[in-house]
Amino acid sequence: MSKKKHVRVPQEKDFTGGEILAASCNYIGSTGDPKVDEQVMQLSQAVGTDQNVCLIAEMITTALRLGRESISMGDFKLMNRALKEMAESSRVYHPFRFEKKVGIFGSARTKPDEPEYQTTVQFARRIVEEGFMTITGAGPGIMAAGNEGAGRENTFGLDISLPFETSANPFINGDEKLIEFNYFFTRKLAFVKEADAAVAMPGGVGTMDEIFEALTLIQTGKSTVYPLVLLDCKGGTYWKFWLQFMEEHLMRLKLISESDFSLFKVTDDVEEAVQEIVQFYKNFHSYRYVGDQLVVRMHQALSKKAFAKLSEDFADIVSAGKMRQNGALKAEMNEKELLDLPRIVLRHGRNDFGRLREFIDAINLAEVETDN
Repeated sequence: MSKKKHVRVPQEKDFTGGEILAASCNYIGSTGDPKVDEQVMQLSQAVGTDQNVCLIAEMITTALRLGRESISMGDFKLMNRALKEMAESSRVYHPFRFEKKVGIFGSARTKPDEPEYQTTVQFARRIVEEGFMTITGAGPGIMAAGNEGAGRENTFGLDISLPFETSANPFINGDEKLIEFNYFFTRKLAFVKEADAAVAMPGGVGTMDEIFEALTLIQTGKSTVYPLVLLDCKGGTYWKFWLQFMEEHLMRLKLISESDFSLFKVTDDVEEAVQEIVQFYKNFHSYRYVGDQLVVRMHQALSKKAFAKLSEDFADIVSAGKMRQNGALKAEMNEKELLDLPRIVLRHGRNDFGRLREFIDAINLAEVETDN
């Protein structure tokens, strides 16, 4: 299955809501023994690089301090297993860091002959044609459909150890991109951190958990804004009733904001779901915080007229001063691959991320600067 080419500019997957901090030795702390501290630093320097020596030393110091404290064996095992699972996930994803990926959620109980399954296969096939890979939970039902539609070479499987599921689905089982997890929280991190978009099909408690988790992380700025599509089969009503609950209960009771509805899209049309994701990355590349400044990276600068209108329409998201269009800031020099991308820089209050999503949508629709 051939994939369309897209701009292969890497983005650091740091999962800090767009804030990438330089490594520092100020937070290493102490094991309580100066001689051991010195040995830790020597060991870290022997195995690390200029960028990660301090972080390695901090992690070793944390482990050694835990060994001196009153901590249960159960907690020790949990921390150790969680770290090993995150390390394995990073190892598997690393060769594919230039590829954009779409997480697919949905019921494990959906049968292959059901319209929801076939819709998922169709969506996965189409999104791969647009240059994306897919990520699923590696189980049966919607997860299997996401792996099947994408094809083995274009999909990841994040399998969870459960007593009633003995192995991954046949479309990902045995593949090098299959990752085994014991904990739901490490698995969920591997989903959300690595995905550039997410699509949810009808599902049960697990699907609701994943959708509301993604919405919460985006709404609170703990994860960067990305497309979240709630897709049903043609004529399906599953997400329509979910949307009704959001509107008639959460919104009516003022428990969410009107702009929060910009953080997701409900549709029963596969092509509309595909275009929601593709359009999001038409000109927008990524964003990062430098102090209280939001730096939005684009593939092409906006025309003066388009930028002026954008500045006027979204003046409410600027906490102080004015937004400006310029090149990379000095603090961004640690991301060399992105230095040539044009930027929009503004002071942002880190709230109302629904409006930030609307801002990104406006960037993608705006007229770009031409060479003429």
